[in-house]
Amino acid sequence: MVRELCKRVRPSSHQTYRGCIDNYIVPNIGAIPLEKLTSLDLQKLYKKLLTKGRIDSLEAKGQLKGLSAKTVRNILQILSSALKLAQEQRIILTNPAEVCALPKVEQREMKTLPVEQPRSFLRKTRESGVFELYYLELATGLRRGELLGPKRGDIDLKRGDLRALRQISRINGEVVEAPLKTKNAYRTLPLAEDTVSVLLGQKKKAGSCLWVFPSPNGGPIFPDSVLHMLHRVLKRAGLPKVRFHDLQHTFATLALQNGVDIKTRSGMLGRFSAGFTLDIYTYVTGAA
Repeated sequence: MVRELCKRVRPSSHQTYRGCIDNYIVPNIGAIPLEKLTSLDLQKLYKKLLTKGRIDSLEAKGQLKGLSAKTVRNILQILSSALKLAQEQRIILTNPAEVCALPKVEQREMKTLPVEQPRSFLRKTRESGVFELYYLELATGLRRGELLGPKRGDIDLKRGDLRALRQISRINGEVVEAPLKTKNAYRTLPLAEDTVSVLLGQKKKAGSCLWVFPSPNGGPIFPDSVLHMLHRVLKRAGLPKVRFHDLQHTFATLALQNGVDIKTRSGMLGRFSAGFTLDIYTYVTGAA
């Protein structure tokens, strides 16, 4: 059933699902017949994964490390979806995953670059030759794959807008074009005059290449390279290490501080609910 489920998802999700199936699900409960699988079996699996589930590293004393609560919850969701499909097809009568207690996930603290830090950050990106890429990120809040996805025809510099139509993903070690994450992720973003000016410079740098931000071989940039470049630039600028996702937070925070309304900002981020964005950035808006 989990393999049947894999056929229904996006390629990037398929790769994630297969990794969970091959590394955690099959080795632990693959020998149990589907109709005999119980919620107790699943609860034992989750406990094992939380305490000694990691397969790629050992602690200093030789003890196995556990998976994060978030990863274990993701594995449960894959299992639950597969078991639900089996239930719909009358292979099993009930879904044993529905009554399992999920581990609580601690919310990671959202980080942003304070107002003075983006200037220092962008100075170092210019020295590193990646100024335009990260300037566009701070000006639009695109997801990492979306930032690498635009082709020449997706940006209208006269009208001043960018259409998000695809993302770049890594599937089985290869860089490929992939659909966007959600329906709302397909959107047209307005570009400020300074952003248009920066992209005019990038257009000259890219020449006749199809991609707005091409790799040295002319294809799209490898997604992991963007994160590695980010960490190198932050280190050179003497700034704290942040996730790429934190650049999205920085963009949204700066936008809200400069009076951009929640609904507009939510649309630019490609989120479904403006209320969801408000919940995330309530510390900026002062909303209760």
